[in-house]
Amino acid sequence: MALTQELVLLSVRTEEDRGADPARVPLSEEQLSELARRLHDEAADEPLWIFAYGSLIWKPDFDATLWRRGRVRGWHRSFCLRMTRWRGSEKQPGLMMALRRGGQCNGIAYRLSDSDRMGQIRRMIRREVGTLEDASTIRWITVETDDGPLRALVFWAGPKGERVVANQSLSNVAKILARACGHMGSCAEYLYLTVHHLEMKGIRDRNLWRLQEMVAAEIKRIHGIPELA
Repeated sequence: MALTQELVLLSVRTEEDRGADPARVPLSEEQLSELARRLHDEAADEPLWIFAYGSLIWKPDFDATLWRRGRVRGWHRSFCLRMTRWRGSEKQPGLMMALRRGGQCNGIAYRLSDSDRMGQIRRMIRREVGTLEDASTIRWITVETDDGPLRALVFWAGPKGERVVANQSLSNVAKILARACGHMGSCAEYLYLTVHHLEMKGIRDRNLWRLQEMVAAEIKRIHGIPELA
């Protein structure tokens, strides 16, 4: 990888957490419980699978009993969500990855432990979706694996709203990811961890691989580090 830990460290800085956007109403406990119950009931007595394509690969918030490489058709990874918190700020907004329509996405399907499934679903909702509007991005999808198709939950598929930034070039995305940082870390770090752990699982996303090269080059330009001939 061109994007190394040393370069990632150059993108990290201390940023103050200014709190949640007051215009966005967080899920109430009642709404969270209702959503968790619905997803739990929709899973019925079948194994509960989660499709991970980003941070859930390297920072899962559930108890997995096994994993499989899988492909989802009709969706692709996209840094399309503008964020001013977590890995971005008001001064330098970042971009979060989601799934957009079209193409295909290779990722990891995790099977959750049958123990305390409701509790695990609640934790994932609390981590992944903060508002009732965001909850509309939770979907059941079909994941193709070497052992056959399976039904899985996925988060942030088909986001809508004013935060969605569409039709950006890879070069523009790279410039944003190389600069954005929030109280939880930098966007370059997020990209590095995602690509690194995909590689560890035997998956190479062509666009992400190109993007990490571009972000690495951009960080070098920012800090005056010469490219090797």
